[in-house]
Amino acid sequence: MAKIALITGATSGIGEACAKMFAQQGYHLILLARREHLLENLAQDLVNNYGVEVKKIQADVRDKENINYVLDTLTATWKNVDVLINNAGLSQGLEPIQNGCVEDWDTMIDTNVKGLLYVSKMVSNWMVSNKKGHIINIGSIAAKEVYANGAVYCATKHAVDALSKGMRIDLLPHGIKVTAIHPGMVETQFSIVRFKGDENRAKKVYEGFDPLVAQDIADAIWFAVSRPAHVNIDDMLIMPTAQATATQVNRI
Repeated sequence: MAKIALITGATSGIGEACAKMFAQQGYHLILLARREHLLENLAQDLVNNYGVEVKKIQADVRDKENINYVLDTLTATWKNVDVLINNAGLSQGLEPIQNGCVEDWDTMIDTNVKGLLYVSKMVSNWMVSNKKGHIINIGSIAAKEVYANGAVYCATKHAVDALSKGMRIDLLPHGIKVTAIHPGMVETQFSIVRFKGDENRAKKVYEGFDPLVAQDIADAIWFAVSRPAHVNIDDMLIMPTAQATATQVNRI
């Protein structure tokens, strides 16, 4: 069987771009996402265009019991995962800590940190058994810097950065690669989610400069995965040319 990649948050943005990239490279895919109709459409597109096999999992990474169930019930063949892309993640709200919404905090922590852990625990055990594997964790420039009104989101992405380093240490004896990819401003649905569907407010985030697009990050992920067996890309920070820090952008 061809190599297998499991991608969380697979139906939009970076996840969707990765699904198409890995399908182009002949990988069979396990696509995990919440929105069933998008999952169906993407899977059909990949099968039709690239002739790969696709296993669809409609699930929320925050739901530990369901994640354990749907992953555990995969067949032995599908558990032979070569690449795990922990892409599912989000930001909610943009308020100072004293005005923050506790429900937003819970959503970010449960998705960005705990959800990543639930999936990684299951899949890393398969990789250890198979004596091979590569885990890609999608972080953010927010994993490297903290900015005003983003304390909890930044904390979750700092956690992803720390977890990536810890995974690399823990999985070292088993030959499992771990890579953290940290994008700057990428024009996806990220800001629409952050502003809870306010497309006008989200659009202003990317005005006046050329942001990254999802394909840029998929290209970087494929570069990391396609290195020779003795090479691991530990950490990659990717920024638009017009962005110097989390908050400094050269807008025209």
